Amino acid sequence: MTENQIYRQQLSELGLCSGDVVLVHSSMKALQTKRTPEEVIGDIQAVIGEEGTLLLPALTYENVTPENPVFDSDKTEPCIGLLPKTFWRMPDVIRSVNPTHSVCAWGKLAHTLTVGHIMDNTAVGVHSPFMLLPYYKGKLLFIGDILNACTFMHGIEEIVKPPYIRPASEKYYTVNGETKAYSAGDAFGWGAEFQRIEWILEEPDIRKGKIGEANAYLIDTRALLAAALLKMRADPYAFITDISMWI
Repeated sequence: MTENQIYRQQLSELGLCSGDVVLVHSSMKALQTKRTPEEVIGDIQAVIGEEGTLLLPALTYENVTPENPVFDSDKTEPCIGLLPKTFWRMPDVIRSVNPTHSVCAWGKLAHTLTVGHIMDNTAVGVHSPFMLLPYYKGKLLFIGDILNACTFMHGIEEIVKPPYIRPASEKYYTVNGETKAYSAGDAFGWGAEFQRIEWILEEPDIRKGKIGEANAYLIDTRALLAAALLKMRADPYAFITDISMWI
């Protein structure tokens, strides 16, 4: 088998299917491969097919800040990872509009999942591609042991509003030429231990396998939404490191 055939078989064995809506968090380093980001992205696209939708975060929180509050969806490069930086510039990819937490998408539901993000005044609001995933039976694919990078969980924090996220003053950003106020809770995500989502899910809601040499995880967002809401409402500090610093 060729390497791309192996990758595609591994993706299928993990549970990725034709027609799936999937958002990918990735570590190229974990793959331990000489394959290019374009080839890895192409394997995922081949498995989900034209009826599927592929999404990758295009986060810009490092280069769009209150000190540099300008975001242009056509020009502002993502600050995370080789796959997002590559995917952003690939053909037929659409980018959602948010100054710090935009998402790029390709496929059947690319427009549907990205068009509403501009309506949110927070990073991972109800109209964001992240939080729309459960409505479209979406999945999260993690390539590498990077469950802690689960941006979807920030959306859960926005819903639950745990005590460690304190209200913050609005900050103004220029987004595609228009100035708009955005709000983010103080300490948003600090001390996150989102890898603990592995403790609250069981198969088939979380499936584990390999892609190349990387450990990989495929998660049903509907199950994660339900389990994480239940857990955080019972224990608001369930997914942070040290509750003493917040009490």
